Amino acid sequence: MGQGHTPRSAPGRWRLLVTGPADGPQNMAIDEALLGRAQSSGECVFRLYEWARPTLSLGRNQAARGHYDLERARSLGIDFVRRPTGGRAVLHHRELTYSVTAPSPGDETLVAAYERINTLLVKALATLGVPVRAADPSRRAAGPTAAPCFAEPARGELTYEGRKLVGSAQWRDRGALLQHGSILLDDDQSSIVGLMREATDAPPAPATLRDALGREPVMAEVSDALWSAVRALADPLATTLEPDPTLFREAELIAARYRDDAWTWRR
Repeated sequence: MGQGHTPRSAPGRWRLLVTGPADGPQNMAIDEALLGRAQSSGECVFRLYEWARPTLSLGRNQAARGHYDLERARSLGIDFVRRPTGGRAVLHHRELTYSVTAPSPGDETLVAAYERINTLLVKALATLGVPVRAADPSRRAAGPTAAPCFAEPARGELTYEGRKLVGSAQWRDRGALLQHGSILLDDDQSSIVGLMREATDAPPAPATLRDALGREPVMAEVSDALWSAVRALADPLATTLEPDPTLFREAELIAARYRDDAWTWRR
C-alpha cells in the first residue's frame, strides 16, 4: 500500500471524491488505497460512496465466523466484506458511506481526530436541516460482537433525537488515518438479526435522514453539504479529486485481500 510517486501537497489540503457504486471489496480497497495516498501526499480526502449490492460489513476484529446464516444471506442477495476498521456489523444498502483519509500527527489522539472529522459531519448535516449531537453514553461501548452497529451509539457517534444516525470507525497506519462510516437514509439495520444463527432481539430503530427530513435526500445534496463544510471549516481552497487511474489500479490489487474468505471469516 502507498504511492510514493504521488507529489506531496501543501499541508492540510483537502479534496472531495465521489465514486459510483462498487462492491464491498472494491469499496474497502479504494479507502485503503486512499490511506496510502495520504501517507505519501499529505492530502486529506473526503470520499462519499454507495454499494453495488446490499453488503454486510464486519468490523476488523468482530467475531463473525459461524454467527451468520450464509445461505439465507445469499438467498436475499446480501454480500459480506470485512472492513479494515473496527466496530460491529453494518448493512450497506439504504445508506451513504463516507470516508476520510488524512495524515495523522503522532501527538493527535484518536478522540481528537474523531472529533475533528465529526465537526465536518455535524455542519454538513445541519446544512441539510438535521441537527445532530455526539453521543455520550453512561456505559462503555459494547465489544465487537455480531450485534448490529446501529443497536446503540458509541461515545462520539452522531445521534438525532437520541438515536444513532451516523456510525463511524477509525484505523491508523504509518502516520495516516482512515475513518469511514454510514449515514443512514432509511432503516434496514434491524434485518441484520434475521441473518444471525442465534436468536437475537431486534435492536431499537436508529435515526435516518428520511425520519429527520420526511424524505430521502439524493447523493448530490449530501455531497454538496459535505463539500461546503470542508471548505468552511478545513480548507477554503479545497478542490475535487479527479479520477486517478493509478489510485484505482492500486485499489484493484488491494481488493484481492478483501475478496479472500480467509480475511472475511478470519475470526
